This record gives sequence, structure tokens and C-alpha cells, in this order.
Amino acid sequence: RESQVELREHIDSLATELCRINEDQKVALDLDPYVKKLLNARRRVVLVNNILQNAQERLRRLNHSVAKETMRRKVMLEAAGGYPQGLPGK
Repeated sequence: RESQVELREHIDSLATELCRINEDQKVALDLDPYVKKLLNARRRVVLVNNILQNAQERLRRLNHSVAKETMRRKVMLEAAGGYPQGLPGK
């Protein structure tokens, strides 16, 4: 996620720099297509970042559910007087 944010910041910086260069040039250079490409790349980076954040949140919730279920089963086993026969206790 951090690298996605860093990439987005670099793209913003490049787009700003291209606009500044375009304004400072005495000879008119058409940098607009490049700025549009950078902004399109930035949009894709933001979309990927959102997908990664959603996936990370789902994994966090899943991990929490697994830990909760593991604890519940451990408590049930301990309440039943230990581990079932044939299973090693931990």
C-alpha cells in the first residue's frame, strides 16, 4: 500500500512538473497527451490501491475470525477435560 501511495505522489509530481514546463516554454510544446497519460496511470494506481486495501481488510477480518474460532475450540476442549484421546495436547 505504501508503494502505491508513493507511486501516486510521484505521478502527481511529474504531471505538475510537465504542466509547469509547458507553461514556461517559449516554443509551444504539446505536453497535454503526456499529462493525460500520467493522470490515467494515476487513476489506475488509485484503483489498484483500493483493491489492495479491500483485500487487506478482508484478510484482517478473516484472520480475526480464525483466531476467534481457534480460541473458542480451545476453551471447549479445556472445558471438556482436555484433548480427545489420540491427539497431542499443546
